[in-house]
Amino acid sequence: MSDTAHILDWRARHQPARAAIYSAILPGAGQVYNRKYWKVPIVLGGLGVSYWFIQDNNKNYQRYKNAYLDVVNGRPDEFNGLYGGDQLRNVADTYHRWRDLSYVAFGLVYALNIVDASVDGYFVRFDVSNNLTLQAGPSLGLMAQGAAGFTLSVNL
Repeated sequence: MSDTAHILDWRARHQPARAAIYSAILPGAGQVYNRKYWKVPIVLGGLGVSYWFIQDNNKNYQRYKNAYLDVVNGRPDEFNGLYGGDQLRNVADTYHRWRDLSYVAFGLVYALNIVDASVDGYFVRFDVSNNLTLQAGPSLGLMAQGAAGFTLSVNL
């Protein structure tokens, strides 16, 4: 079997829904199924960065929330009374909001991973020929009748 026949055979058997399912189960697997290997580090990097922000923002949220609770309850906090209760609550609320936005970012990267695998799966059979031409010129039939004419021809 020649290389060309093998490529055409692979493309004929390809199922876009399977690529989406693979990406839903294991992010990046649909890109591998579509043979777009270069996209896997982008997907995993996006998920990894989102996860890191979730962890970091949650750690800081817990830190400032506990310090706020210590100040409110009259216990010594880790900042040795340097900040007031309102300041600590505002910082804790900010980290809480950022943590929640990081969860949203994680979900969006995960969803885009699935959408990308599905869309790429449909374009596997899309043939882009080397002979794509666009020709423009006068319409001689209309010009012979005394009217201005223009033709536009696209060869795919």
